[in-house]
Amino acid sequence: MEEISDRLSNVIKQLFDVDFVPEVTVAPENMGADYSTNAAMKLNGILKDKREGVNPRAIADEITKAISADRSFPFDVEVAGPGFLNFISRDEYFKQKLADLRLNFEKNISQDEYLGKTVVCEFSDPNPFKVLHVGHLYTSIVGDSISRLVEFAGGRVVRANFGGDVGLHVAKTLYALTSSADTSLADALLAYRTSSTARSDAPAASSQLDAESATAVVNILAKCYVEGTRAYEDDEAAKAKIVAINKEIYEIVSQDIHEGKLAELYWIGREASYKYFEDFYAKIGVKFDKYYPESMVAGLGLLKVREGLAAGVYEESKGAVVFPGEKYDLHTRVFINAEGLPTYEAKDVGLIFKKWEDYHFDKSIVITGNDIIDYMKVVLKSVSLMAPELVERTMHITHGNVRLPGNEKMSSRKGNFIRAIDVLESVEEAAGNEQIALSAIKYAFLKYKIGGNIEFDVKESVSTTGNSGVYLQYSAVRAKKILAGIATGEVNFEKWALTEYEKKLIRKLCEYVHVLHAAVVETAPHKIAAYLYETAQEFSRFYENVKVAGSEFEAERAELVAAYLETMTHGLNLLGISVPEEM
Repeated sequence: MEEISDRLSNVIKQLFDVDFVPEVTVAPENMGADYSTNAAMKLNGILKDKREGVNPRAIADEITKAISADRSFPFDVEVAGPGFLNFISRDEYFKQKLADLRLNFEKNISQDEYLGKTVVCEFSDPNPFKVLHVGHLYTSIVGDSISRLVEFAGGRVVRANFGGDVGLHVAKTLYALTSSADTSLADALLAYRTSSTARSDAPAASSQLDAESATAVVNILAKCYVEGTRAYEDDEAAKAKIVAINKEIYEIVSQDIHEGKLAELYWIGREASYKYFEDFYAKIGVKFDKYYPESMVAGLGLLKVREGLAAGVYEESKGAVVFPGEKYDLHTRVFINAEGLPTYEAKDVGLIFKKWEDYHFDKSIVITGNDIIDYMKVVLKSVSLMAPELVERTMHITHGNVRLPGNEKMSSRKGNFIRAIDVLESVEEAAGNEQIALSAIKYAFLKYKIGGNIEFDVKESVSTTGNSGVYLQYSAVRAKKILAGIATGEVNFEKWALTEYEKKLIRKLCEYVHVLHAAVVETAPHKIAAYLYETAQEFSRFYENVKVAGSEFEAERAELVAAYLETMTHGLNLLGISVPEEM
């Protein structure tokens, strides 16, 4: 369509001395053409004041005559109705496009929007001392796919993970562990303690816990978090105790204290949490380059907020430091509380500056739930008054909630969340295969545009028909089987008489480069998912109506099947999905 539009623009300029870019669309099935445009009708309104007796049909005839004189243009042109221009692709055009794809697939689909740029992509962001829920599964899959898109477009990606290893949620958990008359949970947790005291950017790197032990510890912590939250909300004395524990935790971390029951519980809980995270990410095929525990950035956040306070960005209020958001049509939020501790907001400020110190990024992509849109607006606005270039380079992508049919919104605070591992296991049971199950989940999440809520249906995700990842994998495996049954033969495109099914499949394959461009520019993996499904449907029609193995054009049609398989394999890889050898 772009080729036709460009040629039409040049011809129109030569014939009528008018700068005009026509819109070209795929022609309806019953028109007998591949592409169509109403450019002549549009030009009629432009030219009627310049030329007497002008009409759309006459304009279309002039354009057709000029275009047809150039046989290098790979389309035949016809005038239809009152002046529509219809374009019919010659076989040579399709054959050349297929030959180009097969000769250098990577070159033909390449994108360079991020060439030479460093991009920090922050996603997943689970808090230690809590269980991973299905929302973490979703954002991990989305973040990894966006990272793959950026890498495909030439970027150097740093996959970053930010989580709260300090803060009230930790204090609530440790309160429940240390304040109960029943010491069985605390004793059980301490039984898992190790000699590891390592603190690093990958906190699980030196863990001596095995996966089963780490999960056991995290399950204890999750139960205690719910109990501690309930106490914080219902009991003023408990709330005061939790606030005191919170302050003590900051001291434990900043001074690297390991003696005492509270410190022991904290460090084993932290170590187990990161080990649990790492094992989960390995299970879903996602690897992080950098972990940013909140304790790592809290100090820098305090420093930057205090610098901003001195510069008039922040204000003091009742012993705390706040950002007066109302001045900017936002809302006021606390960045340093009355106890002198950094809030989530200050830690996010520290994170932004820490990422800049570490990588001097060209872009920072932050992927979170859409429940913190207003929160992030306040944080970013405050930073923009201190370092506007960092905010200009930051992109905040938000998504909705993932729900199984009939489920209410999840809340780890209430303990009614859907665990990520439960989703994986339920799909694996339905699919009968761990790898197929993971692919099914990834596609089920990525086929939706990022932003809205998602209803995740287990049975639909593993269906071998319809818009599922399993269907796409099955289609690609079918292409593999076709090629496996064909001996290598000489290809002669000149003698190949194309059917309509072959033309449509080649045309669909040619669209891939444009879909990739849109997906990269818009950070939109769902565009690739939609394209792959449409292409698989086109391949299915080709498969049902065109004989490949044993046909007169076996070698040539094998090239088309190979191009299809290469396209599907590449696209699925950008979604984090592999093509199995057989299904």
